[in-house]
Amino acid sequence: MRQRCRRRLGFNFNEIYFKPRGIPLKNLNEISISYDEIETLRLRYIEKEEQNEASKKMGISQSQYQRDLSAALEKITKALIEGYAINIRKSND
Repeated sequence: MRQRCRRRLGFNFNEIYFKPRGIPLKNLNEISISYDEIETLRLRYIEKEEQNEASKKMGISQSQYQRDLSAALEKITKALIEGYAINIRKSND
């Protein structure tokens, strides 16, 4: 397996969890999302960057950027539809 390159993140994420209100975290299933995946969302939907510019800012290929973006959207969609907690963590390991 290829070694993963270090990605550049342009934002410091302070939150660890997002969860449905009124349900204790211990009673919820959990989906993990990495800082890298959050950064792809931030660049695309907050900063309104095109894929080629966003991938350059992160120091990754456009295809890897697209895979990260798709993975993040899939995880968040599943969490919202199925009522999972979202655990935001530093690495994808």
